[in-house]
Amino acid sequence: MARKKIREYDSKRLLKEHLKRLANIDLQIRSAQVTESTDFTELTNQESWLSSTKLVVKPDMLFGKRGKSGLVALKLDLAEVADFVKARLGTEVEMEGCKAPITTFIVEPFVPHDQEYYLSIVSDRLGCTISFSECGGIEIEENWDKVKTIFLPAEKSMTLEVCAPLIATLPLEVRAKIGNFIMGAFAVFQDLDFSFMEMNPFTLVEGEPFPLDMRGELDDTAAFKNFNKWGDIEFPLPFGRVLSPTENFINGLDEKTSASLKFTVLNPKGRIWTMVAGGGASVIYADTVGDLGYASELGNYAEYSGAPKEDEVLQYARVVIDCATADPDGRKRALLIGGGIANFTDVAATFNGIIRALREKETRLKACRMHIYVRRGGPNYQTGLARMRALGEELGVPLEVYGPEATMTGICKRAIDCIMLPDA
Repeated sequence: MARKKIREYDSKRLLKEHLKRLANIDLQIRSAQVTESTDFTELTNQESWLSSTKLVVKPDMLFGKRGKSGLVALKLDLAEVADFVKARLGTEVEMEGCKAPITTFIVEPFVPHDQEYYLSIVSDRLGCTISFSECGGIEIEENWDKVKTIFLPAEKSMTLEVCAPLIATLPLEVRAKIGNFIMGAFAVFQDLDFSFMEMNPFTLVEGEPFPLDMRGELDDTAAFKNFNKWGDIEFPLPFGRVLSPTENFINGLDEKTSASLKFTVLNPKGRIWTMVAGGGASVIYADTVGDLGYASELGNYAEYSGAPKEDEVLQYARVVIDCATADPDGRKRALLIGGGIANFTDVAATFNGIIRALREKETRLKACRMHIYVRRGGPNYQTGLARMRALGEELGVPLEVYGPEATMTGICKRAIDCIMLPDA
């Protein structure tokens, strides 16, 4: 599972659209997104309610505690909202230890209310943890002792009976309504492959549930089956995270291919670099390096999968190698190539792109004393590994090749032992 945060605007959009379909609950949510490119006149034509009600405006930037930080404005008219946004759009703020400019806002109707509730749903390997409180809002952390929590194993269904411990102390006149809402939210959570959903707070408006603040995360590995349900979804970078030029280039490649190409620089001066096929294998390589005590030397996180074309692999490998060989300092480095055992990817075809990139970068590889470790299995892997062995001899670069008989964790240890040992 890959948990990806989405904006509050999208969280509420998905909840509203699918709660009606799955639980016949019609949320009266109305919201608009504002960015630098927003034309308020055009926006008002599309969302006429903006000019006829008092409004709430706040950043929609994947960070919390907006109210406590003075970044939420209440009971404004549209002109005041425009002024609020103009004064803060592009302004750099520091939140949760990160600094970045505010680029996106969410605008909603102001909803007078007395009672605030809290709801969160979090998934893990064995099921879901569901938490509820009658004391929601900005003081939820100070009132955490009042939060009720249940765990629902993956093999069990959500029912009113299961939900009962969460709502047992609610007044009878709202208990069933909130219980049905929790069950409906859970249905949306499961159907759309949310991995995290939080409403803090939600309230009741004329007896009907209404989320005031909401956070959501989706399992983006489920995009293939949720394409139509999610619609035009955005997965913004975490607040404060800015792509480097190389990361931006790979991101562009990824957007243009049906395969998956991921690349994140962790330490530009790191001595251990990876170019790993498969999301699971890439995590194993990175975690193993960390478990062996060399997380500070890990230069990157990289993953390619989904049978990318040779030219795509070539462009991808060029970027990884350029970063891995930048600024030689005389010390040995390691590049881990390959991954687990492929199900359908032609290993030899994928390796062709990597081999072409390694040939192009021969001088850089030698200048930084790069040691290359290849481990792979899957369709046509013997041919791919044989080509890699021949390449090592051709280039005169230390290059060790292993098939599925070797473990991925073992390859990581071998690479670390080699580059960390002093020269004889």
